[in-house]
This record gives sequence, structure tokens and C-alpha cells, in this order.
Amino acid sequence: MIVTNMSRANDEANQLDQLYKEIILEHYKSPHNKGTINNPDASVWDNNPLCGDEITITAKINKGVISDVRVDPKGCSISVASASMLTDTVKGQTVVEAKKWIKIIKDMMHSDLQVSDDELGDLESLKGVANFPVRIKCALLSWMTLLKLLENHKGGQ
Repeated sequence: MIVTNMSRANDEANQLDQLYKEIILEHYKSPHNKGTINNPDASVWDNNPLCGDEITITAKINKGVISDVRVDPKGCSISVASASMLTDTVKGQTVVEAKKWIKIIKDMMHSDLQVSDDELGDLESLKGVANFPVRIKCALLSWMTLLKLLENHKGGQ
């Protein structure tokens, strides 16, 4: 009985792991909101010199709301997928809400998550990155770049 339960748990974990890989690959192959915005209110470029990942984020921010956000990511699947998920998460959010999401993702990468899996949506697929310290910077590049963009835009308003 114990072997069966352990086997079932392993099968479920493998299925969940496979689902997460599929979500990451989907976002990598077809990143959401890819490109740049003409005449953005804010724009920033950053990179991870250790691995070569880079990203440009452009945004329209009106009265404290991110009405549009685009990413032009170049890099590994985790970096590109995370950038794609970022746009889905913060588009239509206030700057304050976007900063809360940045903190949530940072905490998730450091295994200090304070939000339920249901609230994460596709972002839940990035949880496994925390098990690979060398890949955490890949997942966080777009989020830290967004934070720079928000803090530089009209004093973080």
C-alpha cells in the first residue's frame, strides 16, 4: 500500500512537472505582448551579463495604471516565458499592484511565497525555478527590469 501511494504521488508530481514545462515552453515559443510600444511613457533595457539574457520593456502608464506593456526578450526559455507571464500579470494593474507582484515573484524564487497557487495562474509554473539557483536570475530579469521602469517613471508614481 505504501509503495502504491508513493508511486501515485510520484506520478502526480511528474504530471505536474510536465504541465509546468509545457506552460513555460508555450510562453517561450509564443511570448505574449512581444514587441515595443511606439511613443511609450516608459522604456528600459537590461540584461544578465552572466548568461546573455536581455530584455527591453516599454509601457503606457496613465494615472498610475499600466494600460499597456510590451516586452522584447532575448534569452533562455525561462527568461522569455517569465517576461511573457509578466505582461499578462501587470497589464491593466496599477503601479502599486505591479510592485506587489514583483515582490511575490521575488519571494517565490526564494521559497518565501505568501500567495496561493490559485492566484498565480501560469506564474505557478515558475515555482520550480527556485530549485535551480543559477536560473533564478533568468526568471527575475524581466521583473527586476519592470521594477526599474516603474521606479524611473515619474518618480515611481
